[in-house]
Amino acid sequence: MPLRDGCRRQLQRARGLCLAAALCVLALALVSDASPTPVSLLGINYGRVGNNLPPPQAALPLLQGLGIARVRLYDPEPGVLRAFAKTGIELYVGVPDQCLAAVAEPAGATSWLKDSILRYLPDTKIVALTVGNEVLTGNDTALTRNLLPAMESLHGALAAANLDKQIAVTTAHNLGVLGTSYPPSAGAFRKDLLQYLCPILDFHAKTGSPFLVNAYPYFAYSDDPKGIHLDYALLEPSNPGVPDANTGLHYPNLLVAQVDAAYHAISAANSAAARVVEIRISETGWPSAGDANEKAATPESAARYNSNVMRLVAEWKGTPLKPNVPLRVYVFALFNENMKPGPASERNYGLFKPDSTPVYPLTYKPAHGDFTPGGNSTGGDNDYYDISAASREPTGRRWTWAQAAVAGGAAAALMVAA
Repeated sequence: MPLRDGCRRQLQRARGLCLAAALCVLALALVSDASPTPVSLLGINYGRVGNNLPPPQAALPLLQGLGIARVRLYDPEPGVLRAFAKTGIELYVGVPDQCLAAVAEPAGATSWLKDSILRYLPDTKIVALTVGNEVLTGNDTALTRNLLPAMESLHGALAAANLDKQIAVTTAHNLGVLGTSYPPSAGAFRKDLLQYLCPILDFHAKTGSPFLVNAYPYFAYSDDPKGIHLDYALLEPSNPGVPDANTGLHYPNLLVAQVDAAYHAISAANSAAARVVEIRISETGWPSAGDANEKAATPESAARYNSNVMRLVAEWKGTPLKPNVPLRVYVFALFNENMKPGPASERNYGLFKPDSTPVYPLTYKPAHGDFTPGGNSTGGDNDYYDISAASREPTGRRWTWAQAAVAGGAAAALMVAA
């Protein structure tokens, strides 16, 4: 009997400590301050074409304040990749244009992957490689020829390292790949690009990677301010929208119309790929300042546009053509970049100034109550890799990186003590 009573007391003590650990974790999970969560489908582009930008560590609190846990980088800068280690932030990492010729060869792809990516895994959460940027709408025929071979070689190198289910390979396209975009149902690729786009679509269908587009209603509005209503371009919910007479679908804003034009183009070019390939917006934004002739580039319009993008993504809705595929968007950009070439607007897309102060106040920022998973089988960044189960907590729970670490450590310590 004494032995049985002793075992009972030990069991009760263990249960009590386990309950205490669970309550500790629950209490930390329910704290109310805003923080990033991978449940959000919203990401942001982190460009660094500037000579006055803060160190990459300064980006972390800004992302946390925005509730963003997905970031697109344009190159595998070592200091930046190390700064994101053990944060849980999901990264798209760019393969710069100048690397395409080398990585188009299998040996070159293996070497680049080893030097630029593998050394940072698993601490840094890299979920995709974006090969080049807007290659097909450039004027470099060598880059165009090397694009698909580079994508294939990098995917092969990832497969050899058993990482092809963890890291996707894709490329981002300028919407200039479309020859026709209005109405959306008439969307079609430029005929001269079909020889490149059709096999790229086959690659996406085979590997499960997304088709990325850089979509900017700002440019469409700037080119035709009399034909496009500003509120339609700014995604204002009060705008009546535009119907597509061919399909009967109603388009509440220009961004979803651009995405569906790309979906129709894919369907027209490669019907087999159209059944499985998902479009994601790798860049979209609105400049807050510009040259004298860039009259639409104002802080008021930029604030309205980016706030409405965040609101749209937080609704977990799709486009009129693909209502069950929630829209995934990377806002452009985190910082103003003072060394970008071109018109003044190019240097004024950032949400933040280099001193980390906001360029303008957002009227909407992601809140954790808005991040409700569902409606799509792809819980993670694409069809074959999934974010952790912790990211699918019920709506209303708010969890910061630091709190997660403290909670996990407390639970582990209490369980060991038990």
